[in-house]
Amino acid sequence: MAPFLSGGGYSSESWSYILALNEKKDSIFKLKIEQHGDLENVEFWEGLPLEMRNLAIELHQTQCRLNETVVVCHSEPGAWYPPLFETLPCPPIGYGHFKAVIGRTMFETDRVNDEHVKRCNLLDFVWVPTDFHVKTFTQSGVDPLKIVKIVQPVDLEFFDPLKYEPLELGSIGNLVMGSPSNVVKFVFLSIFKWEYRKGWDVLLRSYLKEFDGSDDVALYLLTNPYHSDRDFSNKIVEYVENSDLEEPKYGWPRVYVIDEHIAQVDMPKLYKAANAFVLPSRGEGWGRPIVEAMAMTLPVIATNWSGPTEFMTEENSYPLSVDRMSEVTEGPFKGHLWVEPSVDKLQMLMRHVMRNHEEAKTKVVVPLK
Repeated sequence: MAPFLSGGGYSSESWSYILALNEKKDSIFKLKIEQHGDLENVEFWEGLPLEMRNLAIELHQTQCRLNETVVVCHSEPGAWYPPLFETLPCPPIGYGHFKAVIGRTMFETDRVNDEHVKRCNLLDFVWVPTDFHVKTFTQSGVDPLKIVKIVQPVDLEFFDPLKYEPLELGSIGNLVMGSPSNVVKFVFLSIFKWEYRKGWDVLLRSYLKEFDGSDDVALYLLTNPYHSDRDFSNKIVEYVENSDLEEPKYGWPRVYVIDEHIAQVDMPKLYKAANAFVLPSRGEGWGRPIVEAMAMTLPVIATNWSGPTEFMTEENSYPLSVDRMSEVTEGPFKGHLWVEPSVDKLQMLMRHVMRNHEEAKTKVVVPLK
């Protein structure tokens, strides 16, 4: 049970599990899926490859006997039975009817709140993707005997750089800052929901301080709303106008916003169109776009804290150092801690990757298949 039809991190990760499990199901077990944990997104569904849509329909129709069924609740604990918001609960009819109930989840801060701890302890097992989560869940009060680390897969058949031509960036994206140009030699790409946790302000500040209009560089932001409207261009302009940033002599460097839906079948082409991926997040559960970018052999700059510490090293990427811990000041996780990525270090790393792209290409993961 997962947000298979919703898009986003949990959705993409759940598909990775299902595609891997589906190869084994005939000889070992049957596999059934159910939409759970988020609203359905028609654009995301229509953008899936046809074979994945057909598989979803097939697996949704699988029949199973409750007492022989292992239920995996692949979502944040607020969606587990009884749910804290409107969704099909997981497990669907409460506990005690199934062979086992497993929660697969994660969190982006230094702890798990009390309500989520309570829900984790109702399950038979809790799967988390990193050592970071084993530590934070245990310290928050989740029974350590229930916690199992199972790292998150990525579909290397789908995210295979040899299969794709680059997406034509000139056909997408709105120019927010800088002057248009037919020739851009270096493209930074970032993919995130528009929320403070993702560090979009850190990224903009570093990029706008380091580069100017004389640099043949562009920053493309693929983003979507998170409890906000879609007016991202104005949000960026407003952020810059309210900051102490001053327009450089040769003008601002180019910033583009992609706020239209990119079909899942086209995502590898988008990664292929970039020269480097950057995400200075304040905290990540796993970091799905980071892993996808690495699978597409892009040099990656991302914050060296939380989920990505499971797979990012100095040898395969550019881990971004942090200045300090800071407190979450609003929302349901107020009082938790996350980090403030270093603006100065990010400036240096972005310039370094641009100037030394041949070196940067040696710091990529070459997937084993």
